[in-house]
Amino acid sequence: MISHKKYMDMTIKLAEKGRGLTSPNPMVGCIIVKRGRIVGKGYHKKAGTEHAEILAMNDAGKKAINSTMYVNLEPCSHWGRTPPCTEKIVEAGVREVIIGMRDPNSHVDGHLELKFRGLKTKIGILEKQAKKLNEAYIKYVRTKKPFVIMKVAMSVDGKIATKTGNSKYITSRDARMYVHKLRSSVDAIMVGINTVLKDNPRLTPRLFKGKDPLKVVADSKLKIPKNCNLMKEPTQLIVATTNHASKKSITKLQQKGVRVIVTRSRKGMVDLEDLMKQLGRMEIMSVMIEGGSEINSSAILSGLVDKVYLFAAPKLIGNGLGAIGNLGIRKVNRAINLKHPETRKVGKDLLIEAHI
Repeated sequence: MISHKKYMDMTIKLAEKGRGLTSPNPMVGCIIVKRGRIVGKGYHKKAGTEHAEILAMNDAGKKAINSTMYVNLEPCSHWGRTPPCTEKIVEAGVREVIIGMRDPNSHVDGHLELKFRGLKTKIGILEKQAKKLNEAYIKYVRTKKPFVIMKVAMSVDGKIATKTGNSKYITSRDARMYVHKLRSSVDAIMVGINTVLKDNPRLTPRLFKGKDPLKVVADSKLKIPKNCNLMKEPTQLIVATTNHASKKSITKLQQKGVRVIVTRSRKGMVDLEDLMKQLGRMEIMSVMIEGGSEINSSAILSGLVDKVYLFAAPKLIGNGLGAIGNLGIRKVNRAINLKHPETRKVGKDLLIEAHI
């Protein structure tokens, strides 16, 4: 069992190489072992390209006969954008398949298929780590809505700006580099129109040199300035508005190449729940909210936030703008308890990573 865990840990680390690139597919790694030696490796690089198992078997060649395969997610057993992996695994002569976790996709039944075809199988090895790796995929498959991360950079007393609105930069360069890495791992970054008007952000992963995600702006009255930074790459921009926005303004944005999503109106604002459903239909599997206190509280109250990254700098601002707006909480015992919190230092700052 020790060697199973060792090889599965290596498989999960290999799968991680596809972070930010495989959506709407999961991150999958595969290692093929024979007589205690790794004879084949592969990881899924992009949706529509060969799966990790196929790449690992190609790498192993004839050495795959009578080998043990390690894969962090149940191999596919159905025709999708590519042929089923289970058929190829049987054809290659693999003897045993060790699997990290079941695939939440009900069309996938690779574990039972392989068993039925006479292969030895084990499932649930380092399952917790395998599930954490693909938490966005798991939610997306089950709900058809993106996995939503909320990122906050604040002072240790919970402020994201001073009383005058100044906010650059509260956290250290190390924390900003970490955020840019996070940006490259998600499909889209989302802000509210107030952030665009006040900060004119670029929302790119320029400090990390990773994939540049889509940008989403919640803008109920279409106030987005035509010369703002986000409009420099209009095909990378999605503007979400309500049915109260003028048709003329919508058309102007569309002519520039911007995708406009019209949602239901909730108290005159973009209905974030409706927006997430529409983003899910566009195969956007993960969204990171990097907005101000208003959009943060709206997202939490709508029950949309799955995970938070709270960066706290060792600074005191005092009377400034709070990180999260009104949640309607009057008593401490009604506060929202974060689940499975993990804390670590990033440069001089403290990072709290937790689920809601």
